[in-house]
Amino acid sequence: MSNEEIDKNKTDSPELESVETEEPIPVDAESIDTGEDLAALLEQARQKADANWDEVLRARADMENLRRRQSRDLENAHKHALDKFVSELLPIYDSMELGANAAASEEASLQGVRDGLGMTMKMFLSSIAKFGLEQVNPAEGDAFDPELHQAMAMQPQEGFEANKVIMVAQKGFQFNGRLLRPAMVVVSQ
Repeated sequence: MSNEEIDKNKTDSPELESVETEEPIPVDAESIDTGEDLAALLEQARQKADANWDEVLRARADMENLRRRQSRDLENAHKHALDKFVSELLPIYDSMELGANAAASEEASLQGVRDGLGMTMKMFLSSIAKFGLEQVNPAEGDAFDPELHQAMAMQPQEGFEANKVIMVAQKGFQFNGRLLRPAMVVVSQ
């Protein structure tokens, strides 16, 4: 096919679009005649293909390294997610251990053990509150809330309107606004 036929085909078929390359390879009728020029053009095309292949391999390697790094980071995040929480609980354990040792001594008083236990409970509640855990502890006379409370029993009680909390048998807990355990309550009839 001659250059004239190629040019004629290009103008006859508009759906064919020319593809632009980074460096256009000059082709004319005179250079096609020599084998050396064809070899040079072929060598240029091979070098360009090799360079593009190297870029593809490097991009694949970068993506694989990124995937491995993200996988490792995610695994470490899962492993060490509770480190801060556990480190907050350790002083509470220490306090409980000191209280148990103090209660075992012969000089221990019941009031001292109660005071130590109360301080340990306060320490525990303040530590877990840092992570979003809240107590659900309705006061006597509060309205019964089925979203936060679970009625263990209903009983008539003078001085209370219907559906009011009479007694809390077990406190409930919420974690970041989600109910973990409802407060177990006795409700007035």
